[in-house]
Amino acid sequence: MDLRTYRQELDEWIVHHHEDLTPTPEAFTGLEGQFAHLSKVKRLAYEAGFGRWGWPERVGGLGGAPLLRALLGERLTAGGYVQPGGWSMTEVLAPTMIDFASPELAAEVVPLLLRGDEHWCQGFSEPGSGSNLAALSCRAVRADDGWVVTGQKVWTSFAHLSDRCVLLTRTGPKESLHRGITALFVDMDTPGITVRPLRTMHGVDEFCEVFFDDVHVPADRLLGVEDGGWSIAMDLLPYERSTALWHRGAYVRRRFEDLLHDAHPDHLDPHAVGEVALQLFALRSVSRRTQHRISDGERLGAETSVDKLLLSSTEQAVYDLASEALAEAVTTGSDPASERWRSEFLYSRAATIYGGTTEIQRNVLARRVLGLAEEH
Repeated sequence: MDLRTYRQELDEWIVHHHEDLTPTPEAFTGLEGQFAHLSKVKRLAYEAGFGRWGWPERVGGLGGAPLLRALLGERLTAGGYVQPGGWSMTEVLAPTMIDFASPELAAEVVPLLLRGDEHWCQGFSEPGSGSNLAALSCRAVRADDGWVVTGQKVWTSFAHLSDRCVLLTRTGPKESLHRGITALFVDMDTPGITVRPLRTMHGVDEFCEVFFDDVHVPADRLLGVEDGGWSIAMDLLPYERSTALWHRGAYVRRRFEDLLHDAHPDHLDPHAVGEVALQLFALRSVSRRTQHRISDGERLGAETSVDKLLLSSTEQAVYDLASEALAEAVTTGSDPASERWRSEFLYSRAATIYGGTTEIQRNVLARRVLGLAEEH
């Protein structure tokens, strides 16, 4: 299906199913309700075919360009039907499973994710290796019929609501850094896994710490090859900093439009509004180019750190503007709209941290894109 036809049919479908797609009040009271609604929307989109276009047929898709699923995510996040964080996990993790899992495993599990039957998480960061991923120490030891995993992960988004986890483990000496890392696909209900949610300052248990105590992982859950997990991480992270950011950017742009509608004109500084509008335009332009590169089959790399830097600064700029134009609502308002603005303003403070800090992204660009020597 071509993009023009897909867009037209998708927009008509959204209008026709607006009531079914719109979140209920319960979907805003906590992550459990939000994810229940996410499953509903994914199932509706999958059964209508829109959630299958852009994915390979061997995993339940209908084929076609990845731009089709990028458009679906944009329409649903910008329309307020789903939150970008939960929706985008599919875009981050499904391509990894398609590329690195055995064909049999990918064919079995990817449709479950696309259809909303399951939710997955990404077990990368650790207490001592947040930004320095190569220093991770969660260990996987070979057993006769698989692996035994012991260790801890932290800042694992939605782990307490997830059925599976794409997990990076240490299988070689720690001194070998990225050459001794192996990726596994782990069922979150496996004995020995303990998940503890972490309450953030905006009042949501989005992140978790996850403990692995002699957790058995079958041999057929290996992703890629043993000690080859670093290449999988480098393949996955650009998706986290590209397609996921396209969805997040669409949502932030929608909230900017809401701000212009909700705020009194006297409380909006025209210069500040113009500056934020320019940032949104720059973010969308760069992110759009990235989506076309993905659709053209190009391999993404360190340059996607530009997308992440633009998203971080733009998201904070939008909510900084909201904190000034809607100051009373953001600080003391008690109605649902005010509580939403306040929660999102607080969450925006993490935009320069989650998905790789601003400092790390700049270092990546300096060393791997601009070729600048590391200071000693």
